[in-house]
Amino acid sequence: MFKSIVEAAAEYAKKKPTSLCMIDEREHYTYAEVWHLVNTIAKKYRELGLKKKDCVMVECTQNAHFLICNLACELQGIIFVPVEHKASGERIKAILEDTKAKLFICDTKYDVPMKTIKIQSLPWQEEEAVETLYLFPESEDTAEILYTTGTTGVSKGIEITNGNNIALAENVQYGTEMKENNVELIPLPLSHSHGLRCFYANLLNGSTVVLTEGVSKVKHTFDMIEKYKVTAIDLSPSAVSVLMKLSKGKFRDINRQIDYIQIGTALLSEDLKEFLITTFPTSRLYNFYGSTESGRSSVLDFSKERGRAGCIGKPTKNAKLIVTDENRNPINSSKKNIGLLASCGPMNMKGYWMQPALTKSIMRDGYVYTNDMGYMDEEGFLYVLGRRDDIINYKGIKISPEEIEESVKKYEQIVDCACVPKKDNMCGQIPKLFIVVRDREKFQEKDMFQFLKQCIDENKMPKEVEIIDEIPYTHNGKIHRIKLLDDGQ
Repeated sequence: MFKSIVEAAAEYAKKKPTSLCMIDEREHYTYAEVWHLVNTIAKKYRELGLKKKDCVMVECTQNAHFLICNLACELQGIIFVPVEHKASGERIKAILEDTKAKLFICDTKYDVPMKTIKIQSLPWQEEEAVETLYLFPESEDTAEILYTTGTTGVSKGIEITNGNNIALAENVQYGTEMKENNVELIPLPLSHSHGLRCFYANLLNGSTVVLTEGVSKVKHTFDMIEKYKVTAIDLSPSAVSVLMKLSKGKFRDINRQIDYIQIGTALLSEDLKEFLITTFPTSRLYNFYGSTESGRSSVLDFSKERGRAGCIGKPTKNAKLIVTDENRNPINSSKKNIGLLASCGPMNMKGYWMQPALTKSIMRDGYVYTNDMGYMDEEGFLYVLGRRDDIINYKGIKISPEEIEESVKKYEQIVDCACVPKKDNMCGQIPKLFIVVRDREKFQEKDMFQFLKQCIDENKMPKEVEIIDEIPYTHNGKIHRIKLLDDGQ
């Protein structure tokens, strides 16, 4: 059994050296070529004086070079710290201050008080064999620090070990029933946990990943799918929405070659589920649930389990999930007795980087305790209604903002929407709805409410509506509710 992802890369370089490992928009690399480059970059790290447990920040370039820099860090026992492409200078400085990173490998020019090196200037063309004797990292060694995008407050550094990454990769590998010859398209940012963990799963499986920068260039995306005979696709709900609007029937040309599609970062709406089920009638369709702290902890194959709105499926290979009360005591939950979800397993983070008190506030007895409210039904399926902070408490009635949003999006005049709680002296909280409409002059609020009466209970109906130009989203496709809460309060 592998103790680290880089150990898997080394093994497959011996077993299947000519098999493709990584393909991006410029290059493609076999397992042998990847392993050679990992050793080459690791040698460069040594020449730069980097030592085990040093932190190295790497700007995401969404290509093979970024991932090879990651594996080279792992090989040397260096802590990999990915940052978003073209992240703000303030964010870079904050992460630097937190990690005390010794090097910043970047694509963008930054004015920061640390040693920087352009990713293009690394020795990618060096032909000399540089593999030496070494020890692979141990399971308990820290592999990376992943910084959240701060949707609910200040961004936090999440410390992940090599053992965590193996368990996470297995959750994906077994959760998708990944085949040996899998070729997976990953358009989601590799600087964030979902895309990165999809890569780890394929590497652990000895498969191939195809890397693209999003899916907005639809023709290019489909050209890559056809050219490299992609068999699986990793998407977010927002990426599914883009493809649904812009694909123009192109799915007909490739749907039979797709073994599965996996969706993450957020729950998928019932409309988008139906779109995928109709478009890919022979494919397995998965919606994963988890967090950066406790990733890929449950999965639902909604191509088989239909009509389960809000369902996140059942625990994955290495996960155990329970529902608790406010005091973290396990409860027998139901649709009428909801609680808070908690997950246990080897995929759980080591902790928040250098923040033991914060770690202790959400971790206890091997469990990561979340703010996600939900329940487990009699068949063992888990359901999520939303985050505790997002759930709207209207006269004692718990209202899921996602339930409202899903119904509102069905109205033809709505382009996008988001619902947040607004304080109210009489009711505690009321649902406030932000909407983006197709035509402000033609839009009539009363007509929208008339439509909503067909799918939303009267006591869950939005009480305030505000038209805005754009709904804010995080880098990984989640509604940035905190940006709306100030208005919603």
